[in-house]
Amino acid sequence: MAKIAQKKLFTWKQVDAASDLNRLRLVLDALPDEEFVRFLEQRRDRGRDDYPIRPTWNALIAGIVFQHPNAASLLRELWRNAELRQLCGFEPDKGAAAVPSEDAFGRFLKLVCDQRERLLGIFHRLLDELAKELPELGRKMAGDSKAIPSFGRPVRDEEKEREPDGRRDTDADWGAKTYKGVHKDGSAWEKVVKWFGYKLHLLVDSVHELPLAFRLTKASAGDAPELLPLVDHLAEHHPAVAERWEKPGAECAGDKGYDSKENNAGLYDDHNITPVIDKRTLWKDGEKTKPLVADRADHFVYDEGGRVYCVCPTTSEQRDLLFVGFERDRGTLKYRCPAAACGLTCAGRQECERQAAVGSFGRVVRVPLELDRRIFTPIARPTVKWKKAYNRRSSIVRVNSRIDQVFQFEHHTIRGQAKMEARVTLSLIVMLAMALGRIRANQADLMRSLTAPARRAS
Repeated sequence: MAKIAQKKLFTWKQVDAASDLNRLRLVLDALPDEEFVRFLEQRRDRGRDDYPIRPTWNALIAGIVFQHPNAASLLRELWRNAELRQLCGFEPDKGAAAVPSEDAFGRFLKLVCDQRERLLGIFHRLLDELAKELPELGRKMAGDSKAIPSFGRPVRDEEKEREPDGRRDTDADWGAKTYKGVHKDGSAWEKVVKWFGYKLHLLVDSVHELPLAFRLTKASAGDAPELLPLVDHLAEHHPAVAERWEKPGAECAGDKGYDSKENNAGLYDDHNITPVIDKRTLWKDGEKTKPLVADRADHFVYDEGGRVYCVCPTTSEQRDLLFVGFERDRGTLKYRCPAAACGLTCAGRQECERQAAVGSFGRVVRVPLELDRRIFTPIARPTVKWKKAYNRRSSIVRVNSRIDQVFQFEHHTIRGQAKMEARVTLSLIVMLAMALGRIRANQADLMRSLTAPARRAS
Protein backbone atom coordinates (compact mmCIF):
# COMPACT_ATOMS: atom_id res chain seq x y z
CA MET A 1 0.00 0.00 0.00
CA ALA A 2 1.31 3.44 -0.89
CA LYS A 3 2.15 5.50 2.18
CA ILE A 4 0.63 8.96 2.44
CA ALA A 5 2.09 11.51 4.77
CA GLN A 6 -0.70 13.56 6.33
CA LYS A 7 -1.26 15.30 9.58
CA LYS A 8 -3.75 13.64 11.90
CA LEU A 9 -6.21 16.22 13.14
CA PHE A 10 -7.76 13.83 15.68
CA THR A 11 -8.04 10.14 16.50
CA TRP A 12 -11.19 8.13 17.01
CA LYS A 13 -9.98 7.46 20.55
CA GLN A 14 -10.13 11.19 21.24
CA VAL A 15 -13.66 11.35 19.81
CA ASP A 16 -14.82 8.49 22.02
CA ALA A 17 -13.25 10.08 25.09
CA ALA A 18 -14.92 13.42 24.37
CA SER A 19 -18.28 11.70 23.99
CA ASP A 20 -17.77 9.90 27.29
CA LEU A 21 -16.88 13.12 29.11
CA ASN A 22 -19.96 14.79 27.66
CA ARG A 23 -22.10 12.46 29.74
CA LEU A 24 -20.42 13.82 32.85
CA ARG A 25 -20.90 17.39 31.62
CA LEU A 26 -24.64 16.78 31.29
CA VAL A 27 -24.85 15.67 34.91
CA LEU A 28 -22.58 18.37 36.38
CA ASP A 29 -24.40 21.13 34.50
CA ALA A 30 -27.80 19.89 35.70
CA LEU A 31 -26.85 19.41 39.36
CA PRO A 32 -28.28 22.12 41.68
CA ASP A 33 -25.39 21.58 44.11
CA GLU A 34 -24.04 25.11 44.66
CA GLU A 35 -25.61 25.44 48.11
CA PHE A 36 -24.25 22.05 49.18
CA VAL A 37 -20.73 22.78 47.91
CA ARG A 38 -20.66 26.15 49.65
CA PHE A 39 -21.68 24.49 52.89
CA LEU A 40 -18.78 22.04 52.61
CA GLU A 41 -16.39 24.90 51.86
CA GLN A 42 -17.61 26.91 54.83
CA ARG A 43 -17.28 23.85 57.02
CA ARG A 44 -13.64 23.52 56.01
CA ASP A 45 -13.17 27.27 56.63
CA ARG A 46 -9.44 27.93 57.12
CA GLY A 47 -8.36 24.32 57.30
CA ARG A 48 -5.93 22.77 54.87
CA ASP A 49 -7.09 23.01 51.28
CA ASP A 50 -4.66 20.63 49.58
CA TYR A 51 -7.57 19.09 47.72
CA PRO A 52 -10.32 21.68 47.08
CA ILE A 53 -13.93 20.74 47.73
CA ARG A 54 -15.39 21.47 44.30
CA PRO A 55 -13.18 19.24 42.13
CA THR A 56 -13.32 16.50 44.75
CA TRP A 57 -17.14 16.64 44.74
CA ASN A 58 -17.18 16.58 40.94
CA ALA A 59 -14.86 13.58 41.01
CA LEU A 60 -17.26 11.77 43.35
CA ILE A 61 -20.07 12.34 40.84
CA ALA A 62 -17.78 11.18 38.02
CA GLY A 63 -17.18 7.92 39.86
CA ILE A 64 -20.92 7.18 39.73
CA VAL A 65 -21.37 8.32 36.12
CA PHE A 66 -18.45 6.19 34.91
CA GLN A 67 -19.48 3.21 37.06
CA HIS A 68 -16.42 2.85 39.24
CA PRO A 69 -17.12 0.14 41.83
CA ASN A 70 -15.08 1.84 44.56
CA ALA A 71 -13.01 4.91 45.39
CA ALA A 72 -9.68 3.22 44.57
CA SER A 73 -10.81 2.55 41.01
CA LEU A 74 -11.95 6.16 40.58
CA LEU A 75 -8.69 7.59 41.91
CA ARG A 76 -6.64 5.42 39.59
CA GLU A 77 -8.63 6.76 36.64
CA LEU A 78 -8.12 10.34 37.82
CA TRP A 79 -4.36 9.84 38.16
CA ARG A 80 -4.27 8.47 34.61
CA ASN A 81 -6.82 10.65 32.81
CA ALA A 82 -5.82 14.31 32.44
CA GLU A 83 -9.03 15.21 30.56
CA LEU A 84 -11.15 13.89 33.39
CA ARG A 85 -9.09 15.77 35.97
CA GLN A 86 -9.54 18.98 34.01
CA LEU A 87 -13.32 18.52 33.68
CA CYS A 88 -13.61 17.88 37.42
CA GLY A 89 -11.70 21.11 38.10
CA PHE A 90 -8.35 19.91 39.47
CA GLU A 91 -5.44 22.26 38.83
CA PRO A 92 -3.81 21.25 35.51
CA ASP A 93 -0.30 22.36 36.44
CA LYS A 94 -0.18 19.92 39.36
CA GLY A 95 -0.91 16.93 37.16
CA ALA A 96 -1.76 13.72 39.00
CA ALA A 97 -0.58 15.29 42.27
CA ALA A 98 -3.79 17.34 42.32
CA VAL A 99 -5.85 14.20 42.86
CA PRO A 100 -6.64 13.41 46.53
CA SER A 101 -4.94 10.52 48.21
CA GLU A 102 -7.06 7.54 49.22
CA ASP A 103 -7.07 8.71 52.85
CA ALA A 104 -8.08 12.26 51.90
CA PHE A 105 -10.82 11.04 49.58
CA GLY A 106 -12.04 8.66 52.27
CA ARG A 107 -12.38 11.56 54.73
CA PHE A 108 -14.28 13.53 52.11
CA LEU A 109 -16.63 10.59 51.57
CA LYS A 110 -17.29 10.40 55.31
CA LEU A 111 -18.09 14.11 55.34
CA VAL A 112 -20.57 13.69 52.49
CA CYS A 113 -22.18 10.67 54.16
CA ASP A 114 -22.85 12.77 57.25
CA GLN A 115 -24.88 15.26 55.20
CA ARG A 116 -27.74 13.03 54.07
CA GLU A 117 -30.43 15.69 54.60
CA ARG A 118 -28.53 18.14 52.39
CA LEU A 119 -28.11 15.46 49.73
CA LEU A 120 -31.87 14.93 49.89
CA GLY A 121 -32.24 18.65 49.26
CA ILE A 122 -30.41 18.19 45.94
CA PHE A 123 -32.70 15.26 45.11
CA HIS A 124 -35.80 17.37 45.80
CA ARG A 125 -34.56 20.33 43.75
CA LEU A 126 -33.83 18.05 40.79
CA LEU A 127 -37.30 16.55 41.04
CA ASP A 128 -38.86 20.02 41.06
CA GLU A 129 -36.92 20.93 37.91
CA LEU A 130 -37.97 17.72 36.20
CA ALA A 131 -41.60 18.35 37.16
CA LYS A 132 -41.39 21.61 35.19
CA GLU A 133 -40.04 19.78 32.15
CA LEU A 134 -42.39 16.78 32.35
CA PRO A 135 -46.03 17.84 32.85
CA GLU A 136 -47.21 14.27 33.52
CA LEU A 137 -44.47 13.37 36.01
CA GLY A 138 -46.02 11.66 39.04
CA ARG A 139 -49.38 10.81 37.45
CA LYS A 140 -48.60 7.13 36.89
CA MET A 141 -46.53 5.61 39.68
CA ALA A 142 -45.29 2.26 40.91
CA GLY A 143 -43.88 1.11 44.22
CA ASP A 144 -41.49 -1.73 44.96
CA SER A 145 -38.59 -2.73 47.16
CA LYS A 146 -35.24 -4.25 46.29
CA ALA A 147 -32.67 -6.14 48.29
CA ILE A 148 -29.25 -4.56 48.73
CA PRO A 149 -26.81 -6.95 50.41
CA SER A 150 -24.17 -5.48 52.69
CA PHE A 151 -20.47 -5.94 51.95
CA GLY A 152 -19.90 -6.47 55.66
CA ARG A 153 -20.52 -9.73 57.44
CA PRO A 154 -23.08 -10.30 60.21
CA VAL A 155 -22.09 -9.87 63.83
CA ARG A 156 -21.62 -13.16 65.60
CA ASP A 157 -22.97 -13.62 69.13
CA GLU A 158 -19.48 -13.65 70.64
CA GLU A 159 -18.66 -10.36 68.89
CA LYS A 160 -21.62 -8.28 70.07
CA GLU A 161 -19.66 -6.65 72.88
CA ARG A 162 -16.64 -5.81 70.73
CA GLU A 163 -15.94 -2.45 69.17
CA PRO A 164 -16.82 -2.19 65.45
CA ASP A 165 -13.82 -3.12 63.32
CA GLY A 166 -15.09 -2.03 59.90
CA ARG A 167 -15.47 -5.57 58.60
CA ARG A 168 -18.75 -6.29 60.39
CA ASP A 169 -22.00 -4.47 59.59
CA THR A 170 -23.72 -3.69 62.87
CA ASP A 171 -26.68 -1.89 61.21
CA ALA A 172 -27.89 -4.54 58.74
CA ASP A 173 -30.00 -7.61 59.39
CA TRP A 174 -31.41 -10.60 57.53
CA GLY A 175 -34.25 -10.36 55.04
CA ALA A 176 -36.14 -12.95 53.02
CA LYS A 177 -38.47 -12.85 50.05
CA THR A 178 -40.63 -15.73 48.88
CA TYR A 179 -41.50 -16.24 45.23
CA LYS A 180 -44.35 -18.57 44.27
CA GLY A 181 -45.74 -19.76 40.97
CA VAL A 182 -47.13 -22.66 39.01
CA HIS A 183 -45.24 -24.84 36.51
CA LYS A 184 -46.64 -25.63 33.08
CA ASP A 185 -47.73 -29.02 34.38
CA GLY A 186 -49.81 -27.34 37.10
CA SER A 187 -47.50 -28.11 40.01
CA ALA A 188 -46.71 -25.31 42.42
CA TRP A 189 -43.20 -24.02 43.03
CA GLU A 190 -41.73 -21.83 45.74
CA LYS A 191 -38.36 -20.13 46.09
CA VAL A 192 -37.04 -18.28 49.15
CA VAL A 193 -34.25 -15.73 48.69
CA LYS A 194 -32.37 -14.55 51.79
CA TRP A 195 -29.80 -11.78 52.15
CA PHE A 196 -27.96 -9.87 54.84
CA GLY A 197 -28.13 -6.14 54.39
CA TYR A 198 -30.78 -3.58 53.56
CA LYS A 199 -33.94 -2.96 51.60
CA LEU A 200 -34.53 0.01 49.31
CA HIS A 201 -38.17 1.11 49.10
CA LEU A 202 -38.83 3.03 45.89
CA LEU A 203 -41.66 5.06 44.40
CA VAL A 204 -41.06 5.77 40.71
CA ASP A 205 -42.82 7.40 37.80
CA SER A 206 -43.85 4.41 35.70
CA VAL A 207 -43.93 6.32 32.41
CA HIS A 208 -40.60 8.14 32.59
CA GLU A 209 -38.97 5.52 34.89
CA LEU A 210 -37.58 8.11 37.31
CA PRO A 211 -37.45 7.92 41.12
CA LEU A 212 -39.93 10.10 43.02
CA ALA A 213 -39.34 9.06 46.64
CA PHE A 214 -37.29 6.42 48.45
CA ARG A 215 -36.28 5.08 51.85
CA LEU A 216 -33.58 2.65 52.94
CA THR A 217 -34.41 0.26 55.80
CA LYS A 218 -33.01 -2.90 57.26
CA ALA A 219 -33.62 -6.00 55.20
CA SER A 220 -36.29 -7.33 57.56
CA ALA A 221 -38.65 -4.36 57.09
CA GLY A 222 -41.99 -5.11 55.44
CA ASP A 223 -43.10 -3.56 52.17
CA ALA A 224 -46.73 -2.65 52.85
CA PRO A 225 -46.12 -0.16 55.71
CA GLU A 226 -43.69 1.85 53.56
CA LEU A 227 -45.93 2.74 50.60
CA LEU A 228 -48.16 5.45 52.09
CA PRO A 229 -45.26 7.23 53.87
CA LEU A 230 -43.45 7.47 50.51
CA VAL A 231 -46.54 8.98 48.86
CA ASP A 232 -47.03 11.35 51.82
CA HIS A 233 -43.38 12.38 51.59
CA LEU A 234 -43.73 13.08 47.87
CA ALA A 235 -46.87 15.16 48.42
CA GLU A 236 -45.24 17.14 51.25
CA HIS A 237 -42.04 18.05 49.40
CA HIS A 238 -43.44 18.37 45.88
CA PRO A 239 -46.90 19.99 46.00
CA ALA A 240 -46.70 20.69 42.25
CA VAL A 241 -46.64 16.94 41.63
CA ALA A 242 -49.40 16.29 44.18
CA GLU A 243 -51.65 18.80 42.40
CA ARG A 244 -51.61 16.51 39.37
CA TRP A 245 -53.42 13.85 41.37
CA GLU A 246 -56.50 16.06 41.66
CA LYS A 247 -57.38 15.24 38.08
CA PRO A 248 -58.83 11.70 37.70
CA GLY A 249 -56.42 9.15 36.29
CA ALA A 250 -53.58 9.17 38.80
CA GLU A 251 -52.47 5.62 39.60
CA CYS A 252 -50.05 3.73 41.82
CA ALA A 253 -49.23 0.11 41.05
CA GLY A 254 -47.71 -2.45 43.38
CA ASP A 255 -47.25 -6.18 43.79
CA LYS A 256 -48.79 -8.44 46.42
CA GLY A 257 -46.37 -7.18 49.04
CA TYR A 258 -48.39 -3.94 49.22
CA ASP A 259 -51.78 -5.64 49.44
CA SER A 260 -53.77 -4.11 52.31
CA LYS A 261 -57.02 -2.26 52.76
CA GLU A 262 -55.06 0.56 54.44
CA ASN A 263 -52.93 1.14 51.34
CA ASN A 264 -55.88 1.04 48.96
CA ALA A 265 -57.98 3.33 51.11
CA GLY A 266 -55.13 5.72 51.90
CA LEU A 267 -54.09 6.16 48.28
CA TYR A 268 -57.60 6.87 47.03
CA ASP A 269 -59.22 8.64 49.99
CA ASP A 270 -56.26 10.82 51.01
CA HIS A 271 -54.53 11.45 47.67
CA ASN A 272 -57.09 10.69 44.92
CA ILE A 273 -54.71 8.06 43.54
CA THR A 274 -56.23 4.87 42.14
CA PRO A 275 -54.52 1.83 43.70
CA VAL A 276 -53.55 -0.91 41.25
CA ILE A 277 -52.17 -3.44 43.71
CA ASP A 278 -52.16 -7.18 43.23
CA LYS A 279 -53.82 -9.14 46.00
CA ARG A 280 -52.90 -12.12 48.09
CA THR A 281 -55.17 -15.15 48.56
CA LEU A 282 -56.49 -14.80 52.11
CA TRP A 283 -59.93 -16.41 52.00
CA LYS A 284 -60.38 -19.73 53.73
CA ASP A 285 -59.97 -22.90 51.70
CA GLY A 286 -63.19 -23.78 49.94
CA GLU A 287 -64.63 -20.26 50.25
CA LYS A 288 -65.20 -19.35 46.60
CA THR A 289 -67.79 -16.56 46.76
CA LYS A 290 -69.49 -14.23 49.22
CA PRO A 291 -72.86 -12.47 48.94
CA LEU A 292 -72.75 -8.78 48.07
CA VAL A 293 -75.12 -8.13 50.95
CA ALA A 294 -74.16 -10.08 54.05
CA ASP A 295 -76.78 -12.19 55.81
CA ARG A 296 -79.20 -11.90 52.91
CA ALA A 297 -79.99 -14.42 50.24
CA ASP A 298 -79.65 -12.65 46.91
CA HIS A 299 -78.79 -13.30 43.28
CA PHE A 300 -75.42 -11.53 43.45
CA VAL A 301 -72.08 -12.73 44.80
CA TYR A 302 -68.39 -11.88 44.35
CA ASP A 303 -65.11 -13.76 44.58
CA GLU A 304 -61.66 -12.83 45.90
CA GLY A 305 -60.54 -11.93 42.38
CA GLY A 306 -63.00 -9.04 42.29
CA ARG A 307 -65.43 -10.66 39.85
CA VAL A 308 -69.12 -10.02 40.52
CA TYR A 309 -71.69 -12.62 39.47
CA CYS A 310 -75.41 -13.06 39.23
CA VAL A 311 -76.94 -16.43 40.09
CA CYS A 312 -79.98 -17.36 38.00
CA PRO A 313 -82.98 -17.83 40.36
CA THR A 314 -84.31 -20.59 38.08
CA THR A 315 -81.27 -22.63 36.99
CA SER A 316 -78.65 -21.46 39.55
CA GLU A 317 -76.31 -20.77 36.63
CA GLN A 318 -73.61 -18.28 37.60
CA ARG A 319 -72.69 -15.49 35.16
CA ASP A 320 -70.38 -12.50 35.26
CA LEU A 321 -72.16 -9.19 35.64
CA LEU A 322 -71.23 -6.60 33.01
CA PHE A 323 -69.01 -3.84 34.44
CA VAL A 324 -70.09 -0.44 33.10
CA GLY A 325 -67.93 1.97 35.08
CA PHE A 326 -66.98 3.58 38.36
CA GLU A 327 -69.28 6.16 39.91
CA ARG A 328 -66.91 8.55 41.63
CA ASP A 329 -69.58 10.56 43.44
CA ARG A 330 -71.10 7.45 44.95
CA GLY A 331 -67.85 5.54 45.42
CA THR A 332 -69.37 2.50 43.73
CA LEU A 333 -68.63 0.12 40.87
CA LYS A 334 -71.64 -0.16 38.55
CA TYR A 335 -72.70 -3.45 36.96
CA ARG A 336 -75.56 -4.46 34.68
CA CYS A 337 -77.46 -7.67 34.11
CA PRO A 338 -75.57 -9.55 31.34
CA ALA A 339 -78.79 -10.88 29.80
CA ALA A 340 -80.30 -7.41 29.39
CA ALA A 341 -77.05 -5.73 28.35
CA CYS A 342 -75.78 -8.38 25.91
CA GLY A 343 -78.98 -10.04 24.76
CA LEU A 344 -78.26 -13.37 26.41
CA THR A 345 -80.94 -15.92 27.13
CA CYS A 346 -81.63 -16.31 30.85
CA ALA A 347 -84.41 -18.55 32.17
CA GLY A 348 -84.73 -16.57 35.36
CA ARG A 349 -84.57 -13.06 33.90
CA GLN A 350 -88.29 -12.30 34.22
CA GLU A 351 -88.38 -13.56 37.78
CA CYS A 352 -85.30 -11.49 38.68
CA GLU A 353 -86.72 -8.33 37.11
CA ARG A 354 -90.12 -8.91 38.74
CA GLN A 355 -88.58 -9.22 42.18
CA ALA A 356 -86.61 -6.01 41.74
CA ALA A 357 -89.44 -4.18 39.91
CA VAL A 358 -87.26 -3.15 36.95
CA GLY A 359 -88.00 -2.97 33.24
CA SER A 360 -86.27 -4.31 30.18
CA PHE A 361 -83.09 -2.38 31.05
CA GLY A 362 -82.37 -5.17 33.53
CA ARG A 363 -80.95 -5.21 37.01
CA VAL A 364 -78.31 -2.61 37.95
CA VAL A 365 -75.96 -3.52 40.79
CA ARG A 366 -73.76 -1.03 42.59
CA VAL A 367 -70.85 -2.36 44.62
CA PRO A 368 -69.43 0.13 47.15
CA LEU A 369 -65.65 0.19 47.58
CA GLU A 370 -66.22 -0.03 51.32
CA LEU A 371 -67.55 -3.57 50.93
CA ASP A 372 -63.93 -4.76 50.78
CA ARG A 373 -61.16 -2.21 50.17
CA ARG A 374 -58.64 -4.97 49.41
CA ILE A 375 -60.68 -6.39 46.55
CA PHE A 376 -62.66 -3.48 45.13
CA THR A 377 -60.85 -0.50 43.63
CA PRO A 378 -61.99 2.30 41.28
CA ILE A 379 -60.69 0.22 38.38
CA ALA A 380 -62.44 -3.15 38.45
CA ARG A 381 -59.85 -5.92 38.67
CA PRO A 382 -61.21 -8.27 35.94
CA THR A 383 -60.84 -5.62 33.22
CA VAL A 384 -58.32 -4.90 30.50
CA LYS A 385 -57.83 -1.41 31.93
CA TRP A 386 -56.70 -2.84 35.28
CA LYS A 387 -54.27 -5.24 33.58
CA LYS A 388 -52.75 -2.46 31.48
CA ALA A 389 -52.35 -0.26 34.56
CA TYR A 390 -50.73 -3.12 36.50
CA ASN A 391 -48.39 -3.95 33.62
CA ARG A 392 -46.89 -0.47 33.96
CA ARG A 393 -45.42 -1.73 37.23
CA SER A 394 -42.70 -3.39 35.14
CA SER A 395 -41.09 0.05 34.89
CA ILE A 396 -39.87 -0.17 38.48
CA VAL A 397 -38.32 -3.56 37.74
CA ARG A 398 -36.19 -1.84 35.08
CA VAL A 399 -35.25 0.93 37.52
CA ASN A 400 -34.19 -1.67 40.07
CA SER A 401 -32.13 -3.39 37.38
CA ARG A 402 -30.29 -0.14 36.61
CA ILE A 403 -29.58 0.39 40.29
CA ASP A 404 -28.04 -3.07 40.49
CA GLN A 405 -26.13 -3.20 37.23
CA VAL A 406 -25.47 0.37 36.08
CA PHE A 407 -24.99 1.93 39.49
CA GLN A 408 -22.92 -1.04 40.68
CA PHE A 409 -24.95 -2.16 43.70
CA GLU A 410 -24.37 -5.74 42.64
CA HIS A 411 -20.62 -5.25 43.19
CA HIS A 412 -20.14 -2.67 45.92
CA THR A 413 -17.92 -2.47 49.02
CA ILE A 414 -20.31 -0.56 51.31
CA ARG A 415 -20.82 -1.37 54.98
CA GLY A 416 -23.14 0.46 57.37
CA GLN A 417 -26.50 2.11 56.90
CA ALA A 418 -25.24 5.72 56.80
CA LYS A 419 -22.83 4.96 53.95
CA MET A 420 -25.44 2.91 52.14
CA GLU A 421 -28.05 5.69 52.43
CA ALA A 422 -25.57 8.27 51.11
CA ARG A 423 -24.52 6.05 48.19
CA VAL A 424 -28.14 5.30 47.27
CA THR A 425 -29.03 9.00 47.47
CA LEU A 426 -26.08 9.98 45.28
CA SER A 427 -27.01 7.33 42.70
CA LEU A 428 -30.61 8.53 42.48
CA ILE A 429 -29.38 12.13 42.27
CA VAL A 430 -27.19 11.19 39.29
CA MET A 431 -30.15 9.36 37.73
CA LEU A 432 -32.32 12.49 37.96
CA ALA A 433 -29.51 14.83 36.91
CA MET A 434 -28.76 12.75 33.82
CA ALA A 435 -32.45 12.80 32.86
CA LEU A 436 -32.65 16.57 33.35
CA GLY A 437 -29.39 17.14 31.47
CA ARG A 438 -30.51 15.07 28.51
CA ILE A 439 -33.89 16.84 28.35
CA ARG A 440 -32.18 20.23 28.31
CA ALA A 441 -29.80 18.98 25.60
CA ASN A 442 -32.74 17.84 23.43
CA GLN A 443 -31.98 14.19 24.16
CA ALA A 444 -35.18 13.32 26.03
CA ASP A 445 -35.30 9.94 24.30
CA LEU A 446 -32.14 9.02 26.26
CA MET A 447 -33.23 10.37 29.64
CA ARG A 448 -33.27 6.89 31.20
CA SER A 449 -29.74 6.00 30.11
CA LEU A 450 -26.63 6.65 32.15
CA THR A 451 -24.33 5.01 29.62
CA ALA A 452 -25.55 6.11 26.17
CA PRO A 453 -23.10 8.58 24.58
CA ALA A 454 -24.20 12.20 24.65
CA ARG A 455 -25.02 13.49 21.18
CA ARG A 456 -23.48 16.68 19.90
CA ALA A 457 -25.81 19.64 19.66
CA SER A 458 -26.99 20.16 16.10
